[in-house]
Amino acid sequence: MKLKVYKIDAFTNKTNGGNSACVIQLKTWLEDELLLSISKKNAVTETAFFIFKDDKIHLRWFTPDIEMDLCGHATLATAHYLNSILKYPKGLMKFETKSGEVTVDYKNGRYFMDFPSRIPVKSKLPKLISDSLNIQPFEVYKSRDYLLIYKSEEEIKKIKINTDYFDLINLDPGGVVVTSKGTNSDFVSRYFTPQSTILEDPATGSSHCSLIPFWSKRLNKKHLTSLQLSDRVGEFECVNNSNRVTVIGSAVTDSQTTITI
Repeated sequence: MKLKVYKIDAFTNKTNGGNSACVIQLKTWLEDELLLSISKKNAVTETAFFIFKDDKIHLRWFTPDIEMDLCGHATLATAHYLNSILKYPKGLMKFETKSGEVTVDYKNGRYFMDFPSRIPVKSKLPKLISDSLNIQPFEVYKSRDYLLIYKSEEEIKKIKINTDYFDLINLDPGGVVVTSKGTNSDFVSRYFTPQSTILEDPATGSSHCSLIPFWSKRLNKKHLTSLQLSDRVGEFECVNNSNRVTVIGSAVTDSQTTITI
């Protein structure tokens, strides 16, 4: 069987920016072990697999290590594939996922993703995470991910992870978000996943399910801008709704290959 693999850069308007995801359309689902094997070979942070069924698009996301419950940049990449490659005729794209229905609307060259809100609550920092950090946060919250609050963007840029401790942590499928107010945006963040082939995720849509309600309340703003301060830099626009969030971004197609399985 031959499969077409499209590599798409999400949360950016230029190639080699934002976060890369591979997108693969299937006719029927393959075995989970095979999906994971394909994801490992693709060697990007996420591979999105989808099939058309019952007027919906059934979507799953795999890192090189595990299946995820929600992935923003691979959803954006899939929407871009549908829009730019398949010329999907419907304006609103409805995805059936492990996190329920996720919709993406394409307007004026940008993708508007409707995601669940995951409001973080006050928490204590596990010792292994604390020992992994060269700079300690002044507040700690948790939803799916740990949300660590820092005093400045400069601190976020200087954070380093000691993997001797970090690789012992199991947050499957969550991660650790470090965040602060931004200098040229409302807030900034970075995202790290323990026990992962790729330690730092370049641009993470799912982390914004918690970042958006947190910073919306903290800054008393409904509409916000966000930068993810990886080497590739992720660019986000955000809207906080009652129990949902809107994550807005752009995407570009990087390359297309064919694999045989």
